[in-house]
Order: sequence, then structure tokens, then C-alpha cells
Amino acid sequence: MSRRKSRIVAFQGLYSWDVGGMDQKDVLELSWARKEDDTEKLDEESGAFARMLIAGTIENCAPVDELIKSHLKNWDFERINKVTLAILRLSIYCLVYTKDVDASIVIDEAVDIAKNYGPDDSYKFVNAILDNIRKENNN
Repeated sequence: MSRRKSRIVAFQGLYSWDVGGMDQKDVLELSWARKEDDTEKLDEESGAFARMLIAGTIENCAPVDELIKSHLKNWDFERINKVTLAILRLSIYCLVYTKDVDASIVIDEAVDIAKNYGPDDSYKFVNAILDNIRKENNN
């Protein structure tokens, strides 16, 4: 399985944690991501990567949220769609706290996930926030 699929699983887990009130322990078990009829089952390596992303994002959620808030212009944090917020949290965690993937890849994958799972045009919002954070962290 690809890291892209792991990022999708991580985004879904973060959404479930935030919106569904799923306990962090339950989210990290990933049992919800291992359906019997799933043709693309979550292998051990992909599951470990998804768990690392989820745990790291939850652990750093407060500073990540503050970073999001600092880059909002004429927009209230509470108005951010929850799908979009999960994508932003995951991607910002990757940009700021992990350095194993190039920033352009993180942003491209976040935009693709937003196009597939987010509301209309949310990918533009995601791209703008992440690009500004990338620029800020490269200076």
C-alpha cells in the first residue's frame, strides 16, 4: 500500500477523532480501516505510518491549530469545514514536525485529498494555507 493511502487513512482517523469523538486509542487501532471486503487492505507498514501521522497530529494539535489561525485572513477558525480542518492538521503536522517528505509532495497530496473528500474549492483554501506555512518554514 502507498503512503498516499496511509495519509488518507490518517486524515479519516483525524476526522473521526475530531467530529465523531472517537477515542484516540480506538483511532490508532485502525480497526475501522481494515474492512473484510476491502480489496486494498491496510498492510502493517502502511498502518504504522498512518498511526504515526495520527498520533503526531493529535499530540501537536494545539500548536498546529494556532498555526492555522495565524494564517487565516477574514475567516474564523470555527467556520473551517471539519474535513478541510482534518486535512490541514495532518498536512501542517507533516510540514512542520516531519522532514522525511518534500513540502511540495505534502501540499500536492493535501490538495488531492481535498479535491476528493472536501467541499467544493476547499483545495484552493488548503493550498493557500499550506503554501504560506511552507514559505514561512523555509525562511
